[in-house]
Amino acid sequence: MTIMRKIIGIGETILDIIFKNEQPTAAVPGGSVFNGIVSLGRLGMNVSMITETGNDRVGSIIKRFMKDNGVDDSSVCMYADGRTAISLAYLNERNDAEYTFYKDYPKARLDVQWPDIQKDDIVMMGSYFVLNPVLRQKVKEFLDYARSREALIYYDINFRSTHASEAIKLYSSILENFGVADIVRGSTEDFHHMFGIDDAAVAYQREVSFYCKQMLCTDAEGAIRLFTPTFSKDYKVQRIETVSTIGAGDNFNAGVVFGLMAEGVRRDDLPTLSSAKWDIIVNHGIALATEVCQSFNNSISKEFALQYKIKSEE
Repeated sequence: MTIMRKIIGIGETILDIIFKNEQPTAAVPGGSVFNGIVSLGRLGMNVSMITETGNDRVGSIIKRFMKDNGVDDSSVCMYADGRTAISLAYLNERNDAEYTFYKDYPKARLDVQWPDIQKDDIVMMGSYFVLNPVLRQKVKEFLDYARSREALIYYDINFRSTHASEAIKLYSSILENFGVADIVRGSTEDFHHMFGIDDAAVAYQREVSFYCKQMLCTDAEGAIRLFTPTFSKDYKVQRIETVSTIGAGDNFNAGVVFGLMAEGVRRDDLPTLSSAKWDIIVNHGIALATEVCQSFNNSISKEFALQYKIKSEE
């Protein structure tokens, strides 16, 4: 019997209330890693999420949403001394979001039992959650455990401008994350806010490659850039009419991870992965990001997921 490899996400969950033209348009559970995990659950992957919510109505909505989308919630901490985080996402004329966050966390955070991890399971981590000094010790404990179990670790930097002033203070934690990661994905904005670097190749050479040999860089509507120990490559992105770009990067990550699973890529395969194999994997990322930009949802639709899974198996 073949045991399906697992995908474990670690990151925040939040309720996104989306505004367009100053009016609320939708309210959907979200979170950087969470959005990708939900898409992977809809694609039939074996997924779980390490996160936290308040023991309140919003927290119950998020937990129910996870179950409805095939996401194992046994590593969710539901705290009583606080409330589930909420964000107000204001879409501009390009349908990019500006956020206002409302958070009321307890003193004791992320009090959960780590899920079982086996060799070549994939861990998805990212955003300020895995850098936050309040959570850092817990996160580091989990990453050390995941590394000891020989998981493939995918790190989405997702470093917002609101934390740019903390970049120097967080630098050592950033490098630690690069050091445990097998694939780093960042945007041009991430590298600008984090290092003051606007060229992805320079960011790879100066900051990432010593620690992690595989890096992907996205640039909104610009080309996606891939860097590996043996070659680099650019992928053009087709321009589309967007409804919301909130989950674009998150679902690009989900597509890449789906591609790694679908192509049977394991951790030891990464250093010698061919250009042709990377093409397939990156195109999965582009397909999922494109789909999610055409709705107010943070994840791909169940209908798209079903059709995409069938097409991928042909």
